[in-house]
Amino acid sequence: MAIAKLTEAERAALVSLNGWAHDASRDALVKHFKFRDFSEAWGFMNRVALLAEKHDHHPEWSNVYNRVEILLTTHDAGGLSARDVAMAKAIDAL
Repeated sequence: MAIAKLTEAERAALVSLNGWAHDASRDALVKHFKFRDFSEAWGFMNRVALLAEKHDHHPEWSNVYNRVEILLTTHDAGGLSARDVAMAKAIDAL
């Protein structure tokens, strides 16, 4: 079954996501995280990796010292889907 992109009504609800921004050029959710040091950032990335496996939905991300940037988009849908919103909420719950 194909994964559907978010409807306009679902996209309007994205404003309720804590700190996630819509990157229109990629039709993705993006969030920047800052931690005390590299070890804390790496630990966070490990926890996100376990979530990604559980959700079978893997982020695009980068890490520089104490900063982590996460980008969520559903390639199979060609943009944002409910999977991205669920993953963003799961990441925030960490």
